[in-house]
Amino acid sequence: MAITDQEIKTLSEQACQLRKNIIDVTSWAGGAHIGGALSMVEMLILLYFKYAAVDPLKPDWEERDRIVISKGHGGVGYAAVLAQKGFFDFELLKDFNKFKSPFGMHLDSNKVKGVDVSTGSLGHGLPMAVGLSLGARMQAQKWRTYCILGDGECNEGSNWEAAMSAAHYKINNLVVMVDRNNLMIDGPTEEVMSLEPFADKWTAFGFTVKKVDGHDFRQLAEAIDFAHDHQQGPVVIIAETVKGKGVDFMENEVKWHYGGLDTDLIVKAKESVDRMYAGV
Repeated sequence: MAITDQEIKTLSEQACQLRKNIIDVTSWAGGAHIGGALSMVEMLILLYFKYAAVDPLKPDWEERDRIVISKGHGGVGYAAVLAQKGFFDFELLKDFNKFKSPFGMHLDSNKVKGVDVSTGSLGHGLPMAVGLSLGARMQAQKWRTYCILGDGECNEGSNWEAAMSAAHYKINNLVVMVDRNNLMIDGPTEEVMSLEPFADKWTAFGFTVKKVDGHDFRQLAEAIDFAHDHQQGPVVIIAETVKGKGVDFMENEVKWHYGGLDTDLIVKAKESVDRMYAGV
């Protein structure tokens, strides 16, 4: 079903709040992988507030959709969206990544409600997502698996083995999204380990590719709808994004792959987010 203007307005309000929550959790923790968390906000919001069949009151519901955040270092955004959805109280995140907190920098599925798969070791998420998708098929279940990859982790061979498997088994209950912000911890992806021609690689591995603006709800929603309807095999959505999106002094700055915020920077960051959403 096509996304409506009213849905986009509501989702944008949720995205604005999520960006501010990510800023808060980063400040409470003393530092976090904030740049990559901000770049995947729209994908997280669309999954948790429009598409994925999940229930915060029944986190172990057998018929729920599975969500795999393969870029597990984006946990500061993942934890914040789970709280926003209602899996737990946002105030609990004041202990994010602190001693004895259940909320580590990479979220643990045995400790955090709503987390289907523990990730953080890059390149492991897509293989597990492919396994989940095959499991649903073998059990004749209708739930889907959604997987968000970072572009930096796409230099891991395990991802391409998983992609080959997904195409071989013609998996059509899996939606793969790549947060293509073009930066990783050591610098631009094309300087560290070139991925281009990125879309052609996915095509060669048997995927149907959709390239979209990863901060445009309408484009993302249309690509997800296409993936749901496509029955001939796996679909990957390459979402072109901006690292640090919404916080002007972080955008496209590799140094904000990981960072902390003092009081002045918190204020500046939230003012920047407010400017981004002015008039929404």
